[in-house]
Amino acid sequence: MAAASKPIRIGIVGHGNLGRGVEAAMAHNPDLRVSGIYTRRDPAQVTPLAAGTPVHRMADLAGHAGQLDVLILCGGSKDDLPLQSPELAARFCIVDSFDTHARIPEHFAAVDAAARAGRTTALISAGWDPGLFSINRVYAEALLPDGETYTFWGKGVSQGHSDALRRVPGVAGAVQYTVPVEAAMQQVRSGTRPSLSTRQKHTRECYVVLKDGADPDAVRQAIVSMPHYFDEYDTTVHFVSAELLAREHGRIPHGGFVIRSGNTTPAHKHVIEYRLQLDSNPEFTSSVLVAYARAVHRLHQQGRFGALTVFDVAPGLLSPKSAEELRRGDL
Repeated sequence: MAAASKPIRIGIVGHGNLGRGVEAAMAHNPDLRVSGIYTRRDPAQVTPLAAGTPVHRMADLAGHAGQLDVLILCGGSKDDLPLQSPELAARFCIVDSFDTHARIPEHFAAVDAAARAGRTTALISAGWDPGLFSINRVYAEALLPDGETYTFWGKGVSQGHSDALRRVPGVAGAVQYTVPVEAAMQQVRSGTRPSLSTRQKHTRECYVVLKDGADPDAVRQAIVSMPHYFDEYDTTVHFVSAELLAREHGRIPHGGFVIRSGNTTPAHKHVIEYRLQLDSNPEFTSSVLVAYARAVHRLHQQGRFGALTVFDVAPGLLSPKSAEELRRGDL
């Protein structure tokens, strides 16, 4: 499982925050190489991180089969990946970060059918949740069958909730932070296995720039009562200037905790905790995608075709080290 003598050829599909993060991550992985960036924009308007990286139109991808080992898909889960992942998996090995949890089974089925027909390898829903948090939930539940698992997100920017804020009439700009309730986390860490409601686990902090003439009370009420986003949470709305929003809330931090508390016998309780603290959600997610692209290439070389999730990939396949190197230095 040693690194190949020739770099693994990576195609980046999409060049937003996630695509730029993949470029940055590639600089730390010399066994991989960006062979092309594919965009729906005018390629002349895209400036790659590394000079000389080819930039192509999305329509050019079809003609590049055989020139790319793995595509890393950097589109959104709502509109892009449900169409792109099955379409591209028919001809390319792919990795995506599809994160609409309730729709993962149907997304997997569509990608699996395409990848099996095309004899490609396609890993879906890589990232940190779903992804690394998923793995840690499975590990913890397997080790402590008698127990409860709790997932807390934040403090961090929820891009989906921030987008929902910006769609409220009267809002010119907005950022939303998901904040775990410290008292709830301490209850969980105590091993008492509390039953916690949605409202008891997280709060939401909104920083909102109003449009000229907008009624702040009406905007606040529209936010705190929004179904599926804010109505089940204690939500605080702060009205700020555009300058303050840009200056103090322009980054995209995130993270969270997976905590499992359980018993091996009635007298002995245990707590397993996994934490991520991220300065940049898209850059970290991109680093996960790049590591899984390496694994996908290796699995494809072994003849493993069809769709996969992080549950199907051995940890050693993520590392640039050989199996021997891992046994010698990391066990």
